[in-house]
Amino acid sequence: MSATATLIGALLGFSTQIYSNALRKLPLMRHPWEHVLGMGIGSVAVNQLVKWEVKLDGDLDKMLEKAKAANERRYFDEDDD
Repeated sequence: MSATATLIGALLGFSTQIYSNALRKLPLMRHPWEHVLGMGIGSVAVNQLVKWEVKLDGDLDKMLEKAKAANERRYFDEDDD
């Protein structure tokens, strides 16, 4: 999954730089180092987004388990009194 995220981020960064140069009517590969920099930033950004999504799923699972346990205590433990 990380290789896919890295490739998508690199493509996104590269495409953004190409689009920026096209809008300004500059040669598309005017400064190649800007494309490399955009690819690096895009790769890091998409990888961080994937990590954040995995962490968010884990946190959601924990919250759902806590809510389920609280509901079970509320409705099923009252009968024991």
